[in-house]
Amino acid sequence: MAYSEAAAQRSVIEVRVAPSSGKQYFALDKAGRLKCYLLAAPEKGQANKELVKLLAKALGVPQVDVTIIAGATGRTKYIRIPLTLAPDELLHKLGIPKQLTIAG
Repeated sequence: MAYSEAAAQRSVIEVRVAPSSGKQYFALDKAGRLKCYLLAAPEKGQANKELVKLLAKALGVPQVDVTIIAGATGRTKYIRIPLTLAPDELLHKLGIPKQLTIAG
C-alpha cells in the first residue's frame, strides 16, 4: 500500500523497515511506499524502539504518542500517529524530498 491521503486522515501510516542497515533515514521505495532505514538490529524490540523514536522526533510529538499497531515482528509496520497530515506534509517532516514525475 502506497502512502495516501486516506492513510493520513486515519493517522495511521505504513512503514517498511530495513534494520541493521548502517544508516538512519526515511525514503520512498520504487513502489512509493514509505521506508525507514535503521541502525538497530531486529532483536528484543530495538529496531521498533528506534523507529518510534525517529518518527516522534521528525513529527515533533512525544514518543508515547507513536504506536505500532500492527507488524511489530515483521518488516512492514502500521503506526498510529497523533497528527492528521497531507502526504506532502508527512514526507516533508520526514526529510523526504518531493518526488518529480517525468511524463514520457
